[in-house]
Amino acid sequence: MLSLIQILAISIFAIMLAVIISDKAPRYIPALIGAALMILVVFLGVMQSPESAWNVLNLEQLGQWSFWVPGEAHVESYGVNWQTIIFIGGMMVMVAGMERAGFFRWLCLFAARLVGYRIIPLLLLFMLISGFLSMFIDSITVLLFLSLVTIELARLLKFDPVPVIVAEIFAANTGGAATMSGDPPNIIIGTALGYNFFDFAANTGVIAWVCMAFTLAYFYFIFRKSLKQETSPAEMMKVCPLPGSAITDRRLFMIDTGIFIVTVILIVTHAETGLSIGLIGVIAAILTLLTDIKNIKHVFKGVNWQALVFFLGLFICVGGLEETGVLEMIARFIGEASGGQITIAIPFILWISAFASGVVDNIPFAATMVPVIKELSVVGAMSLPTLAWTLALGTDLGGNCTPIGASANVVGTAVANKEGYPISWGRFLKYALPPMIVVVGISHLMLIWRYA
Repeated sequence: MLSLIQILAISIFAIMLAVIISDKAPRYIPALIGAALMILVVFLGVMQSPESAWNVLNLEQLGQWSFWVPGEAHVESYGVNWQTIIFIGGMMVMVAGMERAGFFRWLCLFAARLVGYRIIPLLLLFMLISGFLSMFIDSITVLLFLSLVTIELARLLKFDPVPVIVAEIFAANTGGAATMSGDPPNIIIGTALGYNFFDFAANTGVIAWVCMAFTLAYFYFIFRKSLKQETSPAEMMKVCPLPGSAITDRRLFMIDTGIFIVTVILIVTHAETGLSIGLIGVIAAILTLLTDIKNIKHVFKGVNWQALVFFLGLFICVGGLEETGVLEMIARFIGEASGGQITIAIPFILWISAFASGVVDNIPFAATMVPVIKELSVVGAMSLPTLAWTLALGTDLGGNCTPIGASANVVGTAVANKEGYPISWGRFLKYALPPMIVVVGISHLMLIWRYA
């Protein structure tokens, strides 16, 4: 039987999710309102527990040395996951600097010229770029620049960019599943449970790139005939802009590229250096800002502040469910339903995560499920790492299901719509739903094979 406190917490969370799904307002607004209601109504009103509100806000962590340099220890996460927020914010600053210097547009034009402006090779190469970059930087940024360049090339080559953009979205979510610094759900899972870059690469990475191989083959076969090229590659070599024209400042281009390489090295080696993922984000941001102090305001404009506020509100709402014992109840239900058997728990979590992420957006779903699997590993005596890899793959790959399943989907479809190439739900599902079911099925089989 649910208590009044639990009913209130569930109601606030459910209404927040419903408003986010309805897309009637920017999603940071319902997240902030939900967080305010959780603090004022649940914690301070009914529970009369300022301590619970303070626990969920988790601000004291920011003043602890072990938060920034934990060494071999794990930074415990409860309530607001500041590691995730700070890391993503720092990476946004770094990416804004790279975009300012023309790095991403240069990369796309260079890739297009490399394949001689032939559409099908371009499709496959852009998918690989999307998947690879999404292993290290936010897939939102990857789709923002990649979809714009795709549309620019589509107008020059006279082909329909929609299939290519959908394929790039699918590749971004699939490649992002390979590492801890890839998709936001992985950052949430990794920072909350203490897993590093190599933990993800050795577990979800192998499965994600098996899925990527299938993804490349699938989109090649379904689009190889429909993507017609009206302009000859030879003519395109003459009229398309040279890659060098994308570079706005050569000095900044070289410096920002160097910062990106250093940041990737720090991410990959953070278990060895003992630096937290949050500190790495701060280092990337500071180095970027120091390269061009005069244009700091321009760089800050490139940061998606609304996304960071959304994360803050979301973590507070999930913390409310955790503090009131709702997530413990869900974990016990899954434990009882699976009978403590990992072979039942894996498909249960994987497929529910996949389809729920298509409706809810995989970020809030992952944030909600992390404390659930932590509790499940205790009450059901199951391997927490196995549950973590299952949740990561389910949320990341399942995010391909619909246009709102992941942030990359929202950004890619929004750019296409703004540029005059609307992507309807029907068309997105037609292209993305069948391969999503197959890659989740591949993950299911590989998870059972490796961990059961």
